[in-house]
Amino acid sequence: MESKSTGRFTLGKQSSLAPDRDCGDESSNGDGFRFPDDVDADIRLMYLASEGDLEGIEEILASGVDANFRDIDGRTALHVAACQGFADVVRLLLDRGAQVGPEDRWGSTPLADAIHYNNHEVIDLLEKHGAKLSIIPMHVKNAREVPEYEIDPSELDFTHSVNITKGTFRLATWRGIRVAVKKYGEDVLVDENKLRAFRDELALLQQIRHPNVVQFLGAVTQSSPMMIVTEYLPKGDLRAYLKRKGALKPSSAVRFALDIARGMNYLHEHKPEAIIHRDLEPSNILRDDSGNLKVADFGVSKLLNVAKTVREERSLTHLGTPCRYVAPEVFCNEEYDTKVDVFSFALILQEMIEGCPPFCYKQDNEVPKAYVSKQRPPFGAPPKLYVHGLKELIEECWSENPADRPTFKDIIDRLLNIQNYIVRKRHWRMVQLKCFSNFKAMWKKESTSSHSSRSSTTNL
Repeated sequence: MESKSTGRFTLGKQSSLAPDRDCGDESSNGDGFRFPDDVDADIRLMYLASEGDLEGIEEILASGVDANFRDIDGRTALHVAACQGFADVVRLLLDRGAQVGPEDRWGSTPLADAIHYNNHEVIDLLEKHGAKLSIIPMHVKNAREVPEYEIDPSELDFTHSVNITKGTFRLATWRGIRVAVKKYGEDVLVDENKLRAFRDELALLQQIRHPNVVQFLGAVTQSSPMMIVTEYLPKGDLRAYLKRKGALKPSSAVRFALDIARGMNYLHEHKPEAIIHRDLEPSNILRDDSGNLKVADFGVSKLLNVAKTVREERSLTHLGTPCRYVAPEVFCNEEYDTKVDVFSFALILQEMIEGCPPFCYKQDNEVPKAYVSKQRPPFGAPPKLYVHGLKELIEECWSENPADRPTFKDIIDRLLNIQNYIVRKRHWRMVQLKCFSNFKAMWKKESTSSHSSRSSTTNL
């Protein structure tokens, strides 16, 4: 039976790549789809697929309707069922000869639509039948246009791969060295927001070169899955280190704080636009072979014109970022600037002295509310550990008013003064111990000599 209709079938869930448009049409009365009795059978197939009507689909296919019928937008019943998430319908259509990867007028496939609407059962089913995403948003047609940073995915060996840091990165081998690879799911190809995040992170990493920031090595953008490749730091992140060590000595805490501050100062002083990290917390700070710290993971970072502020469409806490280290202005969805990173830094510095995360006795969802109500984590460690104004520095860094928080340039200067104080104090203590040791040795020598003299007199 040859299909004659070329109409457009419109329903609630459209192609993942289709431009926004009204979903209503003359065949719908608002309570569901209504078709005239004389509607073509192929259009009826599309409707039945949208309803998940297996019996009706079986009957209409048996009458001779082509399972690969396309409407005016090039969409098939398989596209429709993939959007709706009807795995049984998808299975039936594939069994009846439906092509697994047809593209509609916008280049979207049933697999792309299923990914867009998070229909995981349908995704698995289509992939088992050989469906693959052919849409690579950053693909270039001319080989000369391939970016210099592009890495051939065949060069990445995941044979002994394991999850590292937050689990978003995996260990791999590339050209004889171990690297950290951040893989993006295939949904990044059809989700505009996730694709934008990938592009933004990639653009940022290409601009960053600093000893206290993780080094970008390259990326995979011309095939799926897309990936970002950075240097691998085998000593892990600061979160794991603090769990093992607990509270650090002031000298170690200040040394680590200087590493973080130097990396962050570089980002904030970046020209022509400052880079706000926005997700500064211990698991995003990595340790290199020498034990020095490097700032990492720029997945939610943002470029900012100097002296300006930004506001999110929705709070970062809704994007999966930890709320224990997020400044109150971000949580409240207010305008913010680089000082949000200073707030996070204060919490990390205090954690290194205290040996526990901020408000460790509170649930995650309670912590940002505490910050908003002007509460701050208590100082429980002995006062002597907050040497030479360290406590005052932390308190300034988490000030309620962002304008009262110091810049990282100022923080570095103050940390250097504290570090010099610790060094001088340690040196003076060593001098005292040495003097005491010398005095004790002299006293012992004189005591021994005096005892010998008395013994000689007695013998005479």
